[in-house]
Amino acid sequence: MPSEIDDFDGDLVVTTEKEAPKQISMPMLFDEIISKDPIVVKGIITKMLNSTTNSSKLVLGIDPGQRIGVSVTYLENEIARAFFVSLDKLIPYLISILAELPAARKIVKIGNGDMKTANKILQMLNLQFCSKFEIEFVDESSTTLKIKNHNQRGKRDMLSAQFISQRTGNSKSILPLSITG
Repeated sequence: MPSEIDDFDGDLVVTTEKEAPKQISMPMLFDEIISKDPIVVKGIITKMLNSTTNSSKLVLGIDPGQRIGVSVTYLENEIARAFFVSLDKLIPYLISILAELPAARKIVKIGNGDMKTANKILQMLNLQFCSKFEIEFVDESSTTLKIKNHNQRGKRDMLSAQFISQRTGNSKSILPLSITG
């Protein structure tokens, strides 16, 4: 137990549910969290450690194209960046984050530079994610930075996605097809 460790100055405890004390005085995670996606775990930890944050918003910024950059912002903190070359890998990644991280507002912001890919992402999300979210197509002009040594492992795409996540577009609420038919 943390109280049994001399000089414990941690903010969070990971334990089994069986070993957890009845009265909890600090944020505690149970070991089953280890089976979740690492980004989801990071989001849950962020929420526990920032309990004073009033924002309950999850924003996924997406830079569509041949390489698809993604930036995940949860409770005003960027918790992940990634890039994908396939929609078949991107969509399950987005769905796991949208489904596992609790937020009052879940916003997917997609750059308008490749509307064919952007609409395909929206269509696939709407078919496979069974919950409400907001979509914004945002102007992605001037989001691509010049990076030396070309595009090192999608770095430029991920930075563009981060800029896209910070912009505002026309918001539209998307209800899952399971509700709307």
